[in-house]
Amino acid sequence: MNAPLRDYDQRPRTNDYTLPVLGMAYIATYAQQAGFNVGLLDAEAHGLGIEQTAKIVNAARPRWAAMNLLAPTYEMSARIAAGLDPGIALMAGGHHAKAMPDRILADPRMANLRALVLGEGELRVAALLEDEQRRRELPGVLWRDPLLGTRATGIPAGRPDPHMLGPDINTLPYVNRAFLPQDPYPALPTQADRRLAASRGTDLLRTVAYRGHVEANVVGSRGCPYNCTFCGAAVSANPDLTIRVRRPENIIGELDHLHDEYGVTAFRFVDDLFLGVRRVIEEQMDAFTRHRIGERYVWDATGRINVLDRLNDRELDRLVQNGLREVALGIESGSDRILRAMDKRIDAEMTERVARRLVSHGIGVKGYFILGFPGESYDDIRATVRHIHNLWSIADSNPGDIRASTFEFRPYPGTPVWTSLTKAGYKPDDLLAYGDVDLTDQGAGESMRQRDEFNFSVGIQFGDVPLTEVRTILAALTREQHQRSQTAEGIAG
Repeated sequence: MNAPLRDYDQRPRTNDYTLPVLGMAYIATYAQQAGFNVGLLDAEAHGLGIEQTAKIVNAARPRWAAMNLLAPTYEMSARIAAGLDPGIALMAGGHHAKAMPDRILADPRMANLRALVLGEGELRVAALLEDEQRRRELPGVLWRDPLLGTRATGIPAGRPDPHMLGPDINTLPYVNRAFLPQDPYPALPTQADRRLAASRGTDLLRTVAYRGHVEANVVGSRGCPYNCTFCGAAVSANPDLTIRVRRPENIIGELDHLHDEYGVTAFRFVDDLFLGVRRVIEEQMDAFTRHRIGERYVWDATGRINVLDRLNDRELDRLVQNGLREVALGIESGSDRILRAMDKRIDAEMTERVARRLVSHGIGVKGYFILGFPGESYDDIRATVRHIHNLWSIADSNPGDIRASTFEFRPYPGTPVWTSLTKAGYKPDDLLAYGDVDLTDQGAGESMRQRDEFNFSVGIQFGDVPLTEVRTILAALTREQHQRSQTAEGIAG
């Protein structure tokens, strides 16, 4: 089960869409293929509250209930766990489990937690479902000793199987999309879609399906070689993780399967490496060319600015010919000083150079930005605002578009910046006091849609700029981006 971002018993969900929980779906699919009866409840996608979620799980009466623990939603998860029938064994994993295992094991709301699985869970979850006693021999599985109250850890009899902690991703089954209520999905609705649906009195998603692609999210690799200080995927936060890339033929097999099964024609690669390592790009594009992917599908991917900066025009043309539609870039700041503090290995000039080359080839750019980073000054935040406007100006004179998504900084346990903040005297309890932030009209303003995963804050001013000013700038940039998108949709319509 995936906990909701908020308790929707208190306020109905306003988003149209939330990102699919692909990691949980991988685990559910593997367990299902191992012969177990598995269900996946995405409380966020369904807009369920805490009490509703616990009721559904209790009514199903499973032997085990499992949840992924993330820092911003840990309180939601713990409250759900407290509401579960004591006869249901609980297991948990996720970034927060890996970063703060002892804190979770000591939480009285997690009293029935019988297995805390650190890292990738497919093989170990299936082993636990087969026999709970196997936890004693599984690496990276923790629990609280009921008699001594101390942490207990699985100890393999011999050398631990490396695949238990990092399975061969080319041998994992394709994700069973029946576990995901919103993936595949019709292309995200535009303002024109909403107006059309309202004028016809028809369902919004049905309207979108008639107008465009059916889309699905795909993972092409696991692990990241970079060490961005704010990121839970930072290599220093995951020393146990082996970086693995799926073979091109394995990826293309999943694309074709999703097309044959669901009519999917657009894909989003959500992992860090698909356009983040030159060797990987070359291997994947060789295969995409052989299989004529660009003639059949379009796709988006995350990318690394410093890697894309080294691609020549021929290589960019090849990406377009193979179906690339948009690249998501972690631009983060327009201040070179802050970019160095983030260990991004880029500068603002490089970002503008890469963005100009991408959009000149017709490739869209979605840039992510962070405001309120530790140590950020007024000059730094002004540089970021200026940088975003420079990027918009570049887009205005090129065929590709540039979209800016701007968010308030929040710390994650286990990351390099978390370590720096705690060493500087910040208390973990304060850094974990996540609360949702509504920037406009209870979060229901049109410019705020599709942002629920990111509108969280711990309410601490980490830089020189007060949070009220940070949020005012953030909301203004978001509204401006929304207006630009509406104008573009109107022109396209």
